[in-house]
Amino acid sequence: MKKNILITGAAGNLGTEVVKRFINEGYHVIAMVSPGKSPKEVEHHLDFVEVDLTQEAEVNKVISGLISKYSVIDAAVLLVGGFEAGGFDVADGASIRRMYALNFETAYFVARPILLHMLTQSAGGRIIFVGSRPSLESKAGKNLVSYALSKSLLFTLSDFINASAVGSNVASAVVVPATIDTPANRKAMPQADFTTWVTPDAIAEVILFASSTSSPLRESVLKVYGRG
Repeated sequence: MKKNILITGAAGNLGTEVVKRFINEGYHVIAMVSPGKSPKEVEHHLDFVEVDLTQEAEVNKVISGLISKYSVIDAAVLLVGGFEAGGFDVADGASIRRMYALNFETAYFVARPILLHMLTQSAGGRIIFVGSRPSLESKAGKNLVSYALSKSLLFTLSDFINASAVGSNVASAVVVPATIDTPANRKAMPQADFTTWVTPDAIAEVILFASSTSSPLRESVLKVYGRG
């Protein structure tokens, strides 16, 4: 029987590569996208679900429906997020709240009901977050205060999930990419050395490995820095 994986942010540059990788590996993919983002043509073994992940009640309703439909959710990969540059000179309360909503709440609102369900599954499950390098390196984080602070909460959330899942086959990990080689990043930083950046495909490979319920990884922070 095919394993079911839920992927948020499935329509993004990284999300499309992650979706493709899991389909190629034989998973059934439940792709969460923002309202209006579902493609007209959907390939086999891929379901698109539209939901505003900033709305907890809406997310809970959708997750409950998915659990009723599929019974087992083997893994969840939470890719949704946002970015704002700036140090303390621009990181006012509004900026902090925006980044908190986009980078933490969108992950927490999905992770919480998925975790509670995975703890009832005999096979367990995996929850994967995408962190950020500036959240781990203060020299970079000081210039991206709102973004880095909001992303840093995902590491703590992952730790709390692992502590709550001791004795089960449920585990969480945080994948931390360096600058991702996407068209948007190339346009924003045209003078950069793109060869040092990490490709979406490389990140998808790490996520695939970390998402397996047979993986021995626990309490993992996986740095995917490429040559940077």
